[in-house]
Amino acid sequence: MRIRVDPDKCTGHARCYGLAPELFSVDDYGLSSVVGDGTVPPELEDKARLAIANCPEYAIEDVSG
Repeated sequence: MRIRVDPDKCTGHARCYGLAPELFSVDDYGLSSVVGDGTVPPELEDKARLAIANCPEYAIEDVSG
């Protein structure tokens, strides 16, 4: 699984970081980005899906194809 955050959609709720700090980082405004290249280790895939489902702006997507 590989995820990305669309910076044009993210408005800084930081729910993803709250749910999966291993996968996301946030700046001083709460805007999120993925850690590394967005590759999600198998043991964190459930957390990634939870973050995707809880983003109010639908800014996180699974781009693994």
